[in-house]
Amino acid sequence: MDNPDVPRVAADSPPTVRVGRRSLVVLAGVPGAGKTTALAKLRTDADVAVLDSEQVRGRLRRLLPARLRYRWYRPFVHLVHRSRIAWFCLSRGGPVLAHEPATRATTRGLLLAVAALTRRQRVLVWLHADPTEALAGQRVRGRLIRPRSFLRHAQRAERVHRRLRAGRRPRGWPSVHLLTRDDVADGLRLDVAE
Repeated sequence: MDNPDVPRVAADSPPTVRVGRRSLVVLAGVPGAGKTTALAKLRTDADVAVLDSEQVRGRLRRLLPARLRYRWYRPFVHLVHRSRIAWFCLSRGGPVLAHEPATRATTRGLLLAVAALTRRQRVLVWLHADPTEALAGQRVRGRLIRPRSFLRHAQRAERVHRRLRAGRRPRGWPSVHLLTRDDVADGLRLDVAE
């Protein structure tokens, strides 16, 4: 689906999202939608803080015993990741780009509160993928989430997607960009206004 808020330069160019210098950009969508791929191929000329829970998970994996399964420290990873988002929003001058599924309204509300408290513009980039595509994306990445958890994410993501397609933005998000997994296959360009 084309989004008038996301200009296209050419068919093989990534979509461009224009943001202000003090923005919190949340790259959201069901797990497996393509957020990690988009971040890996991010293009920008600005100094952007890019935060992904996988950064926290990777550090902890090196510190913790190998036999300790991820499910036992997953809540701590999410807590540290969200704390990092708040800290970077508070301490950095430039944009903060956060990878976060944000399928829950409470998670989006928490991110809104962080943006408001740190006086940042709020930008939501929602990546849509149907559940089959998303599961395939998880398999490629080698990181499947539990079936029940994925089902809840997928159901909530579908409700958000329907609202966005109907032109209804989530409350508190003045700038919303709806993209698909295919749209970000070549990455995402972040154009930061001076």
